[in-house]
Amino acid sequence: VLKNKARLVAQGFRQEERIDFKESFAPVAIIEAIRISTANAANKNMTIFQMDVKMEFLNGELKEEVYVSQPERFVDQGNPSHVYKLKKALYGLKQAPRA
Repeated sequence: VLKNKARLVAQGFRQEERIDFKESFAPVAIIEAIRISTANAANKNMTIFQMDVKMEFLNGELKEEVYVSQPERFVDQGNPSHVYKLKKALYGLKQAPRA
């Protein structure tokens, strides 16, 4: 093992639509639009570049206020009932793809 990694994940399966979030779909390009753009670029002898923005999923601003309970084994013993207010999206949230 070269490097240990950990990820904090929300229990989005406990969220209820219209109570905890409004929409959960992520806007994506449809395949036809990609094919038309590619064909147009090829027709005009243009160069196409592909990119991916790492960590963009977690950098999105949440539209709703989201609170999460403390993770097991990381509970503040002085304040065991405290919750965290999220400032950014978190893996597992239903609305994370839209952030």
